[in-house]
Amino acid sequence: MKKMLLPAVAAAIAIMSCNSAKNSKTMSNTTDSSSSTNAMKSTDDTTGFVSLFDGKTTAGWHSYGKTTIGSLWKVADGALYLDTSKKEGWQTNGGGDILTEKEYENFHLKLDWKIAKNGNSGIIFFVHEDSAKYKYVWYTGPEMQVLDNNGHPDAKIPKHRAGDLYDLISSSSEPVKPAGEWNHAEIVANKGKLDLFLNGTNVVSTTMWDDNWKSMVAGSKFKAYPDFGTYKKGKISLQDHGNMVWFKNIMIKEL
Repeated sequence: MKKMLLPAVAAAIAIMSCNSAKNSKTMSNTTDSSSSTNAMKSTDDTTGFVSLFDGKTTAGWHSYGKTTIGSLWKVADGALYLDTSKKEGWQTNGGGDILTEKEYENFHLKLDWKIAKNGNSGIIFFVHEDSAKYKYVWYTGPEMQVLDNNGHPDAKIPKHRAGDLYDLISSSSEPVKPAGEWNHAEIVANKGKLDLFLNGTNVVSTTMWDDNWKSMVAGSKFKAYPDFGTYKKGKISLQDHGNMVWFKNIMIKEL
């Protein structure tokens, strides 16, 4: 009796083991595929990127609604910076937000920034430049916040801290460096998928223009601006918020 059962049991165990291994491999492949599809990573690779700042001049940038750049935007030590040391009032006397000449649709933007103590600025994208219709760049373009989290009052407001998608999504973590130190920021916008990186960490990941996006905008300060966050192609802007701020190594890759 035992001699007759043993071969049958052994065969059954072999079939079960084979099926288990097959199922395990299938599940493993599914998980790996999903992870590689959803994972967005920051890299040091600059292949295919073009520079938006030559490190010596303000060429390629202009003030919003103008053909020239404000005199308070200057270049020193390889950085493009806003000099507010003798500035009276916000966005006056040669300041103001500055923009790229070209519009971008699907892109990967990289740059380094540092902010003065208690300072505030931002990186704004998908800006539709029409100063007759929109008074400021942020009437249309979403912003990655640039801030001294340790000194500026905005740091007390959720979704207003460094790395946040301003007034829409808080950063998942805060790898920001203190005022006066360089931070590396990246914005990747590709067919509605938006990822923000700060110092190599993916701090915001969302989808633009879907129902959830529209709901977020409707619950934000931008609800008063009907065209905010609706443009799928636009210019990159560096913000004048009245404080000293520096940018360098500005480059972009069209996707």
